[in-house]
Amino acid sequence: MTNTGIPPLIQQMMQPGFYPHAVTEPIQMMQTHVSYVLLTGDYAYKVKKTVNFGFLDYSTVEARQHFCLEEIRLNQRTAPEIYLEVLPIVQVGDRFQLGTAGAENPVEYLLKMRAFNQDDLLSCRFEQGKLTEAEMEELGRVVAQFHAKAHRDDYIRSFGQVAKVREALDENYQQTQKYIGSAQTRQQYEETQAFTDEFFANRQALLNSRIENNWIRECHGDLHLRNISLWQGKITLFDCIEFNEPFRFVDVMYDVAFMVMDLEVRESLDFANAFLNSYVEQTGDWEGLQVLPLYLSRQAYVRAKVTSFLLDDPAVPEAAKEEAAATAASYYKLAWQYTQPQNGQLILMSGLSGSGKTTVARKIARRLRAIHLRSDAVRKHLGGVGLEQPGGADLYTAEMSQKTYDRLLELGITLASQGFSVILDAKYDRSELRGNAIAKAQSHDLPIKIVHCTAPLEVLRDRLSKRTGDVSDATPELVAQQQATAEPFSEIEQPLVIALDTTQDWQSQLDKLITNN
Repeated sequence: MTNTGIPPLIQQMMQPGFYPHAVTEPIQMMQTHVSYVLLTGDYAYKVKKTVNFGFLDYSTVEARQHFCLEEIRLNQRTAPEIYLEVLPIVQVGDRFQLGTAGAENPVEYLLKMRAFNQDDLLSCRFEQGKLTEAEMEELGRVVAQFHAKAHRDDYIRSFGQVAKVREALDENYQQTQKYIGSAQTRQQYEETQAFTDEFFANRQALLNSRIENNWIRECHGDLHLRNISLWQGKITLFDCIEFNEPFRFVDVMYDVAFMVMDLEVRESLDFANAFLNSYVEQTGDWEGLQVLPLYLSRQAYVRAKVTSFLLDDPAVPEAAKEEAAATAASYYKLAWQYTQPQNGQLILMSGLSGSGKTTVARKIARRLRAIHLRSDAVRKHLGGVGLEQPGGADLYTAEMSQKTYDRLLELGITLASQGFSVILDAKYDRSELRGNAIAKAQSHDLPIKIVHCTAPLEVLRDRLSKRTGDVSDATPELVAQQQATAEPFSEIEQPLVIALDTTQDWQSQLDKLITNN
């Protein structure tokens, strides 16, 4: 192996004697366009390259020290067990040595981290077929908890202003004009840009509401499968953006969109939907989904742009350029697809507690990439009750139930009107509730269906008695009362109803619903 082009410091760091602890030989060196990472066994050491890309400036020792300290500060929010300390490098003659805090005249700084098995990266787990839908739902909860604690103040909120949000997008378009006709078509370029121009012109009130409602926070900024590990069995976010405030001081949906896009470009629509619905259910930020298409397109476009830059590098072989062009083209196409109008619809779930409504709704959501709104979660957000906490009697008054159904329908109409398929997962056992939803849908020219789930009474009671760890507070004792007060479907409703016996092969029965979309 030749070390041509590798700086002397990194060459010495590839030798076991550089470290004050035992190492696993041979020491592995990985590099990106901005850093070197040395894997020594129990520990990994990261050294930032002397580069300045404008949006990232590591060109001085002082800058590299600053950003090492920032990297450890920010990543200790989510991965304190991995990010350990910043250490100076001193030089004695032609030899470099690891110094201790307060060392004089350091020539470099590095970040000491605890190493982990690369197979634990979610990207590796995905490639090996080990990633699960349950892990994606857990990831939604982990990201929601991270965002809940994320720092926010007036300075950070200022980055949500329309002018600042569009600055990066406009720059993307300017820097990629020359790839029209090679990596992307003129139609894709013009229609993608037209979408964002129109969004900024017509949705300023929405973007301002994101600032007013405190959704602009110090986020991760680079949230994709390669920056998430199953560390000691726990989903752990790491390697957030430390070098650029506009990439980190963003709408929480910026992070969410990055993760969704990364899954969808891998053609894992089920996982993307599981993550997204888990996240918004935890946060209650269903209104935030209105800005999701903007950020989905932005994240895909940035990936396309960065990949396109390889086409200009004379050091990149032609075969690699052809591969890069194909990759960039797929990202440009995805960025364009996110801007295309979609036909929204409403799907009402109906049935007694324990009838399988949520299980069926979840399956429909995965198939249609739909937003799954559970009345139990909406009710608890309205009542200020944690989703894992049992609700008191005041959460189940007639007044609170009406507020819950009103909120469900309001969200459903808002999102479906903007092209989302939306599932309203509630009992919908009263004709008035169903009638209100049907009338609202029709007044907004939205298709609507009712999926009615059934099962024998003893099955309902058995399912509820075995239910644990669910947002729902329903008990077996409620079933008889629900059955007595449930109102049958009217002649007007009947054509909209798809009945599913959830003790039978209900998944094949869903074909009627899915194929009609």
